[in-house]
Amino acid sequence: MKEIIPDPIAFTKAFADATRQQIMKSCCCQWLHVNQIAAAVGVTQPTVSHHLAILKDAGLVKTRIEGKYTYYTLNQEMVAFCCGELKAIFAPQVAKKT
Repeated sequence: MKEIIPDPIAFTKAFADATRQQIMKSCCCQWLHVNQIAAAVGVTQPTVSHHLAILKDAGLVKTRIEGKYTYYTLNQEMVAFCCGELKAIFAPQVAKKT
């Protein structure tokens, strides 16, 4: 398994899409497979798969394989890390206070 190196730029690119944000909200705090995410977000399975690949490449979702399904959940640690990095870069005075 390849190690994901946190990249705030990849995070912002992945986060910039409204559909990906909906996917991230859907799989926050729970494990869902593609069809469940598609139903929750209201888009097709191929569309969800495309967006999940981008989120996975950015390290924003974790995966777990169970039988014939791959389940996804939001990588909250990566989201928190990248938000902290962005805060340190673009709001350093605020970052020092916290």
